[in-house]
This record gives sequence, C-alpha cells and structure tokens, in this order.
Amino acid sequence: MTDDAAGRQEIWVEKYRPERLADVIGHPDITDRLESYVARDDLPHLLFAGPAGVGKTASAVSIAKEVYGDDWRDNFLELNASDERGIDVVRDRIKNFARTSFGGYPYRIIFLDEADALTSDAQSALRRTMEQFTNNTRFILSCNYSSQIIDPIQSRCAVFRFSPISDEDVATRIREIAENEGLDYTEDGIDALVYAADGDMRKALNALQAASATGDAVDEEVVYAITATARPEEIEGMVTEALDGDFTAARSALDDLLTNRGLAGGDIIDQVHRSVWNFDVDDEHAVRLLERLGEADYRIAEGANERVQLEALLASVALQAEN
Repeated sequence: MTDDAAGRQEIWVEKYRPERLADVIGHPDITDRLESYVARDDLPHLLFAGPAGVGKTASAVSIAKEVYGDDWRDNFLELNASDERGIDVVRDRIKNFARTSFGGYPYRIIFLDEADALTSDAQSALRRTMEQFTNNTRFILSCNYSSQIIDPIQSRCAVFRFSPISDEDVATRIREIAENEGLDYTEDGIDALVYAADGDMRKALNALQAASATGDAVDEEVVYAITATARPEEIEGMVTEALDGDFTAARSALDDLLTNRGLAGGDIIDQVHRSVWNFDVDDEHAVRLLERLGEADYRIAEGANERVQLEALLASVALQAEN
C-alpha cells in the first residue's frame, strides 16, 4: 500500500485529534483552567460531563501528553465503563495499574470514559480506590450525565461541564480540514455538515470524511445523503402541514422520511425539537408541541413503535390546529 493510500484510509477523527489542550476547540475557559493545573503540577481528580463529541476525551488525552510527553502511553490508562461495567474492573484493572511501580513522575492518570455507565457498586468501589491511591494516581472521569455519578465521587473531583461546540467553531474547523485535505466544498455543504453535527465535532469530521469518499464536491446534497439527515425545510414543512390541520399531508411527509429516506424516528424527534421555535406559532402552541415531543421521545426510548408515536404526534398537532 502506498503512503498516499494509507493516508486516505486514516480516520480523520484520529488524524486531527488535538495534541495539546490549546488545540481543543470550543472550550477556552475549560482548557485555560486545565492548563493551569498542568503548569502548576497540581492536577486534581477531574470529572468531565457533557454530550458526545465535544472534547472530553481529547482533553484527557491532551493532559496526559502535556504531563508525560513521549511517555504518556505508559502512564495513562483508558477504560470504557460502558464495556466494562462491573465491580471487577475497578477491583482488578484499575487497582493493578495504580499499584504498578513507575519512575520519574509523581502520579499516573486513569481515564474512565462513560463513567455514568458504571453500576452503583462499581462506583462505590471506585470511590474507595480513589481514596486508597490518591498519592500516586489521578482519575479523570468522563460522562454524559453527571447526575448519574454518585455524590462521594463528584465531591472528590473538579467538575467541568462541556457544552456542545458552537456552529461557528465547527464550521471553522471543517473548513481547515477540508482545505488541508484538498477537498472541493461549497458553503451550503459546510452549513449542512454543521446542521447534521449539532455541536458534535466527531460527527462533523466523520461526515466530512464520508462525504469526501464520494469523489464529488462536498455539497448540501451529498452531506444530507450520507448523514441520513432530513433538510431543515423538510422537517419544518412536515410539522407546518400538521399545524395547518392537514394531517394527511404531514403523514405522507413522515412516511417519505421513514420509508424512502430511512431516517430513524429518534433522529426525526431531535430535528423537530431543534426547529420548534422556527414555526409560526405562539408560545402556547410551541409549549404544547414540546410537551408532545417529550412524550413521543420517551416512549420511543422505552421501545414503542417509532411510526405510531410520530404519527400520534402529528395527529395531536393537527387536532390542536382544528380546535
């Protein structure tokens, strides 16, 4: 395989992963505080909370690279709690790593990704492990929902809350990478990538790489096709028809999205939610629509039929319009 072919096959999320905290995009206040910890050699236990693809793992790895330099892999243990949820992983792998002798550094770092997937027993064991090895080990925990982390662990950590990355920052980074890779792209293609990503930089880069593989210019049509995302105007048109009382037309639009386009019901719920305040309705109608969205989203998450729930949502909106 040629070097050029190998380069094309490299995953861009890894190729463009930040090497330093200063390279992490979208969270200058957080990275400034983390850099001060590293500069003072005073790293506490850390808890990173926030949605996927916003820089939690990138920040943890960047800390390790800045603290250990070329030795970071030997002093940094990364575990994914969603794959290893039981108490045994805390008792065995974490303790064994924390006990291992090492030289040249005052502590090692254990990064536990998706820590909110740990069972309560595992979190209790983790708390005791954090106490036992606090002299030579620092823990960085990453989670989507900090409320799922028990209070004794939260109180032992400096908590950082990562918000979705702004559309402007996502667009800027996409343009930089597209130009670095020599891609042809259009501005509506960039806008589509930003919309599809919804603040998730990892999703944006994966979509950009997938779009580039088509061999065509990265434009709006290509992006919406490869990301299985409906155009904002399609979602707004479907809901507007329901708001106007035309359930039949709204149901037909929904059927096209689910059957012909292959969109998932949960993704349609998310897109409708993002568009609620774009509809020409008063606050009362918007609030009722949000209430129905919440019900449908919960029922789908609990295993209800997506099509039934979405049709019921549109029917409820259409009936409300008639009244």
